[in-house]
Amino acid sequence: MDNLSRMTLNRRLMLKGAGAGLGLALCPSQILAANTARIALIMGGTISDGGWNQLAFEGLGDLKAEGFDTAYVENVTQARIQEVAQGYADDGYDLLIGHSYAFGSAFLEIAPDYPDQNFFVTTFAPDEQMLPNLQFVDFAYEGAAYAAGALAALISDNRKAVGFVGGGDNPTQQAMNRAFVAGAETAVPGIKGLGVVTGDYNNAAKGKEAALTMIGNGADVIWHAADVTGLGAIQGAASAGAKVLGCYANQTSLAPDRMATSFVTNLRWMVREVSHSVADKAFKGGTEWRPTIKEVWVPSYGETEPLQDFNPALVSEEAKAAFAAVVEEVSTGQIDINQFK
Repeated sequence: MDNLSRMTLNRRLMLKGAGAGLGLALCPSQILAANTARIALIMGGTISDGGWNQLAFEGLGDLKAEGFDTAYVENVTQARIQEVAQGYADDGYDLLIGHSYAFGSAFLEIAPDYPDQNFFVTTFAPDEQMLPNLQFVDFAYEGAAYAAGALAALISDNRKAVGFVGGGDNPTQQAMNRAFVAGAETAVPGIKGLGVVTGDYNNAAKGKEAALTMIGNGADVIWHAADVTGLGAIQGAASAGAKVLGCYANQTSLAPDRMATSFVTNLRWMVREVSHSVADKAFKGGTEWRPTIKEVWVPSYGETEPLQDFNPALVSEEAKAAFAAVVEEVSTGQIDINQFK
């Protein structure tokens, strides 16, 4: 099976049985498991952001349907993370999921006080010593960003510049920015990779402004990784006639004629997998989970089934083949993604 076929199969598995959302079909062993674990999802953004937080929330909904005891809170500011997390821990939740980079330091402080409970943060592991009841995940963000930069350059019409709009000003977003720029400038020599990390995940106006600024500097393809801020980037870029790439969820509906594809990440699956590991007494605390780019990032385009990988009007067969080659190089380690961290 060639690379594009594998990616198509992976996308279908991710979307199977999930309606408009994302996620792998639940296997019988999961459905029949004794789902007595209590799971709390703590988010820094809103569950209606169309991507990062919404997908994790949908995973929590899957767990609730299976019989898990679930709870969630959205729009938690960094100043309140410790207070909110301690509240759920004091209430006896078996697993607390902190859904962003900002939760890492707070959970490192809290976890030792609750040795019989489990904590999970959806970002890479810090340099500090790992704790036995705390797990992190490297969701191949830099690999996805490098591939997105390459695709943006490959589908650029003017071959002058392409742009990235980031959210919170944190190491992950900065690394994604660097990877996007490198991917673009390597894929098409002479093209300029541009990037703006806005410092905000929840400000559509900032996203639109960043996108339009880069378009004014020659960019004709825009990708984001910025939640609500990214929605503004898509709408602004599309209105200016640029091509756009979605992120986290399939965002075709935001700009169907200008959307080349969305880089869909299986956050819904992630929430289910880590929660089942707790229910099965198999939680891997003290580790960093490292799924590959092909396991967790899949291109998806379209509003009705059957979905496609790419918008055929904007992505040529030549560009698809070149993009698939880049993904393969990232997946096999031929391109050292760690250099961007």
